[in-house]
Amino acid sequence: MTILITGGAGYIGSHCCVTFLEAGHDVVVLDNFSNSSPESLKRITAITGKEVAHEKGDIRDRATLERVLRTYNCTGVIHFAGLKAVGESTEVPLSYYANNITGTLELLAAMGACNVRQLIFSSSATVYGEPKFLPLTEDHPLSATNPYGRTKLMIEEILGDVSASHPSWRFGILRYFNPVGAHKSGLIGEDPQGVPNNLMPFVSQVASGRRDKLSVFGNDYDTRDGTGVRDYIHVVDLVEGHLRAYEALASLTDTDNSFTVNLGTGTGYSVLEMVKAFERASNQAIPYTIAPRRPGDVAEVYADTNKAADKLKWTADRGLEDMCSDTWNWACKNPKGYDGSSE
Repeated sequence: MTILITGGAGYIGSHCCVTFLEAGHDVVVLDNFSNSSPESLKRITAITGKEVAHEKGDIRDRATLERVLRTYNCTGVIHFAGLKAVGESTEVPLSYYANNITGTLELLAAMGACNVRQLIFSSSATVYGEPKFLPLTEDHPLSATNPYGRTKLMIEEILGDVSASHPSWRFGILRYFNPVGAHKSGLIGEDPQGVPNNLMPFVSQVASGRRDKLSVFGNDYDTRDGTGVRDYIHVVDLVEGHLRAYEALASLTDTDNSFTVNLGTGTGYSVLEMVKAFERASNQAIPYTIAPRRPGDVAEVYADTNKAADKLKWTADRGLEDMCSDTWNWACKNPKGYDGSSE
């Protein structure tokens, strides 16, 4: 009884592997390493003391998916694989639709062929579009302001249709906010290839001297300091939410065979507040300049977390200090990411 983790060598996927292995589950990773490193799998073993079964492959390859599901006798899937940057999605939308939607369709088809019908899907708060009210509850109207968000919303709709097609399917849709931080050990963390698309890895690279300064995209939003406000959640809290969600699949019924919950903290921090917090954690100055807003960005986003607490018996425990200090610990121990050996 093994759980397939697609994209399991990536940032969130690697932390998920650690949490599931430590909880006693067997996992197998499928990853094409387009934005991840095989080194993360070695680090997972170093943390857990358990070898990580893994296969190199693309989720758009149905034959590979079916082979992996059957070979490892998989009973469920946690689906992280896909492209994930809002800004990049506006530049190469076709890549996002091909990877995220086609990949999920092939995964679902392979699961159906192998009679594997339990899935936790990595969705996103971007499916809420421009917030009509805050905090965001799961019944907030859905829309998307960028191709990345639209792929997540389309996949949610696909999962809804599949769950309605046969009662044996079990789906948990997790809409999460802005994952940051790293494992306490400093062995695994966020290691984007090329220029980071997310705030925290960029800030840490500025603090460590890899980059000269941070670009803050917009300072004229209707927020307390003019910069965008987001709900940042520690990645370890996030993957613990995935564990609770996977366990919750067992309580679903043929007439109630899916759920959708937010994974966030319920607290929003602005870009400049994050910069100041990271300066305190790292004892380094973070130079920044103001740049134009990015297409598709919204002013303020943070979660209502009541449903996760009720449905999953889960709340985020780690605060902003842990998010920043754990990120800095990872950056200091891995100044060149996985490509440079741990120092």
